[in-house]
Amino acid sequence: MNKLKISILSKLYRAGEDGMSEKELGKALEFTKKNMKKLSDTLNSMKKFGDVTNKKGVWRVKDSGLYFEATVMNVSVKSGFIQHNGELPTEFFVRGRDLGGAIPGDTVLAKKTADAYEDRSPEAVVMAVIKESDMLLSGVIVAEGNRLMVLPDKLCGEPLVISKAGAVPLHVGDKVAFSIKKRGERHFDHTVAVEGVFGSSENARAGAEAYMLVNNLHTVFPDEVLAEASKLNIDEPDPDEVTRRLDLRGEPIFTMDGADTKDIDDAISIAKTENGYKLGVHIADVSHYVKKGTALDDEAFFRGTSIYYADMVVPMLPKELSNGICSLNPNVDRLAFSCLMDVSPQGKLLSYRFEKSVIRSRVKGVYSEVNKILDGTASDEIKEKYSRVIDRIPIMRELAEILEKNRINRGAPEIDTVETKIVTDDEGRCIDVKPRERGVAERIIEEFMLMANNAAASLAMKEKFPFVYRIHEAPAAEKLLALGDTLTALGINPGDTISERSTAADLAKILRDNKDSDKYIVINRIVLRTMMKAKYSDEPLGHYGLVMPEYAHFTSPIRRYADLAIHRILTDYVYALNIEKLTKKYQKFAAEASMRASTTELSAVKAERECETLYMAEYMKNHLDEEYEGFISGVSPSGVFVALDNTVEGMVPVSKLPAGDYEVQHGVILTGAANGKIFTVGDKVKIKCTSVNVNGGFIDFEFVE
Repeated sequence: MNKLKISILSKLYRAGEDGMSEKELGKALEFTKKNMKKLSDTLNSMKKFGDVTNKKGVWRVKDSGLYFEATVMNVSVKSGFIQHNGELPTEFFVRGRDLGGAIPGDTVLAKKTADAYEDRSPEAVVMAVIKESDMLLSGVIVAEGNRLMVLPDKLCGEPLVISKAGAVPLHVGDKVAFSIKKRGERHFDHTVAVEGVFGSSENARAGAEAYMLVNNLHTVFPDEVLAEASKLNIDEPDPDEVTRRLDLRGEPIFTMDGADTKDIDDAISIAKTENGYKLGVHIADVSHYVKKGTALDDEAFFRGTSIYYADMVVPMLPKELSNGICSLNPNVDRLAFSCLMDVSPQGKLLSYRFEKSVIRSRVKGVYSEVNKILDGTASDEIKEKYSRVIDRIPIMRELAEILEKNRINRGAPEIDTVETKIVTDDEGRCIDVKPRERGVAERIIEEFMLMANNAAASLAMKEKFPFVYRIHEAPAAEKLLALGDTLTALGINPGDTISERSTAADLAKILRDNKDSDKYIVINRIVLRTMMKAKYSDEPLGHYGLVMPEYAHFTSPIRRYADLAIHRILTDYVYALNIEKLTKKYQKFAAEASMRASTTELSAVKAERECETLYMAEYMKNHLDEEYEGFISGVSPSGVFVALDNTVEGMVPVSKLPAGDYEVQHGVILTGAANGKIFTVGDKVKIKCTSVNVNGGFIDFEFVE
């Protein structure tokens, strides 16, 4: 469709049922009298092809109910998705040829062409680009004859002409970010300007850096933010502020994190009493330093969360705060927001209060070291390091075991998720991939943080003031029914446990009953995929997975804006601002913070996952033709996904499978091989790595007999 037709459609769509006369349309398009015949001819042509109608001299879009405005969400070589941002945002599938050259971020006028059916999205075609995005895209420099061009990673399968190369010399194989300089009618007609060069596309770090830039994930802080942060580059808190706070510097408080953690935002204290336990969870008082309306706060709100991948971190706050005055480093005074709890011998939360405090951590605890103390293998050096708090560690385990048992008794599913640890060398290259260890110490801290988070939400719900809750809604009925079908297909009889009304306890029972199954890892994954994704909300809708009606995120304000937001609200509550004023001050803020925190969390999770695949590919490039053991983690008509014991995941493409006409059944079985071979999720297999594409994060396997 040519540009004039696109302009006509856009104007008539926005005119709605009122439509426009030819004269009004000509005026809106700034046509001269001389050009009105061209407009008239074009309108009649569009009427002939069924795009517009004319009734009594008024032109309207035909079948206007099929038209809608949408945002282009993503584009690949052969297709894309656009989102209609109505009351219920809906994603539409668009074939590549029907995108009209639109790129992610564009606002487009689209026409619905097919309804959703089975598990497929509704379909549409892009009629016009209403507002062009200035979003950056990524690609690799390739040579076409004597000319260097950019082969986009996702936009199209043909290289694009570079009209502006920038100051940095370009080389074949460079990973680059580019903008669209001049648009054509199709993606491959666009010309581009190179905006960033990151080094070889065979380097995972280069790919990760490009990903951050093109997805607008800030890795560099603006000057005004750094200027504010520099004023907070201090060693000790203000003495006057210290005197106004509950002084807990004499308490045996300490932190516990990974060995390489620099942004320490939580510390704990514990004591056993005649009535049970006194548990203190002491959180960095970030809200004291990051004030509403500052550049620091605006940037933290924009980022929403810190992003962690391989050996890199993209922090929510500058290091002067995250690693400095806000970090609960040992043997220095730090301002904290303390949740002080009385817990019964049975693990019931009897009472709690929140206090602005000043603490002095006794020791920077490390999970691996505490685990050695707990299992009796600690060296004398480790025992000496923890000498001032070592008597508290058995009490911690005692209470955590009670809390963990209570959580299980509530019916909370024990989902065993395996995180990946990427090990890099001094130049940032991936030299090892392995599962991240999670011992007793990690689970202890997790239980204590859950209790403090529960207390924060309980207070807000009791007092009825605005808040940012962490919510987890029940799975959709169709997902629960699909879970039952999938389990049956795997040879597991769910009985009456799984139905459209299954509770978290029902899912927990499925996991518990299959704990010793050779398909347990896969069952974990399937149950996890059945559940909704947790998110943030200003409405206390409860947490399905934890079986908690009251839950929020209070414990990581250095890394998450949701936590910082509720610290700000709780601060005013602690300082006796009445509920009416709290509501007026924070109602809108809580809603905005919830929405932003949810959006940025999704972006961060996707970024971490995408970058992780690059590093995995970089690692496997040095292990071609080596044999590994793993299990089938997924199936599709394109091939079989295999996860290795080291957490690397790749695909055996259908071209490497026995000849056949393949079909996926129940989402977990691939059938159709001419020789009768069936591939089932969970099956243990042997593979070798045959090829790797670091730039795309693709790893190809082949089965070994």
